[in-house]
Amino acid sequence: MYVCVCNRVTDHQIRDAADSGISTFEELCAELRVASCCGRCRDCAHRVLNEALCENMPLGAALAVA
Repeated sequence: MYVCVCNRVTDHQIRDAADSGISTFEELCAELRVASCCGRCRDCAHRVLNEALCENMPLGAALAVA
C-alpha cells in the first residue's frame, strides 16, 4: 500500500529500508523522503517503520533481565 502518496513510497519500501539498517524515523525521511511534502503520511510511516523494526528484533531482545 502507498504510505506517502507525494513521493510514491510504499509500506514494502519502508520495511525494506528497515531490513537494510534504517533504524530511526529521521533516517527513513532522509532515505525515502517520506513526510517531506504535505506531512500527512508521518504517523503511518512512523508506525510501519516501528512495526518493521519490532519484526526484525531478535526474540527476547526487548525483555528486561531482572
